[in-house]
Amino acid sequence: MLQSLEANQILLAGIVLLVAFVVWWVWGRARPAPKRREYTDVLSDGAEKAARNMALIDAPSAAALVTPPPGVGTMAGIGEVVAAAAAEEVVEAAPVSAPAPTPQGGDDLGRIKGVGPKLKALLASLGVTSYAQIAAWTDEDIAKIDAQLGTFAGRATRDNWVEQAKLLASGDTAAYEARFGKV
Repeated sequence: MLQSLEANQILLAGIVLLVAFVVWWVWGRARPAPKRREYTDVLSDGAEKAARNMALIDAPSAAALVTPPPGVGTMAGIGEVVAAAAAEEVVEAAPVSAPAPTPQGGDDLGRIKGVGPKLKALLASLGVTSYAQIAAWTDEDIAKIDAQLGTFAGRATRDNWVEQAKLLASGDTAAYEARFGKV
């Protein structure tokens, strides 16, 4: 066997070189370095963003800006808050001692659907006391009155006050009741 190895030394050297090349190719060649992830934070973007974020952190919370209702302590429980709100409603809902005076010939505006005691008093304070006045309203007049009605804005259009007032002013109760229900 030694003789065959000596006779084939060139072939044996080629095989050794081939095996070394394959080993180098599989394990030894340079692999590309793994891609590194770049992590950025506020400070890497610049000082102005860091300053802005610090200002947001240092700003008072929105909860600190809410003020409790008057007469309620800052450490009040939910029961005290509800009691205070109910007391305010009772004060607002207390009946007016004397109704607003209506001039001679004033109509009962409470017969118009959608006009309750508060709206009736508010309309009287605006000088509206008769069906004829409401029946003569134009779209511009309704817009002016709506601007003065506060939370009741839009009711004149929504409840068809002008049409109701025309029927009530004319005394046509049957047509009114057919269109809007019982007077």
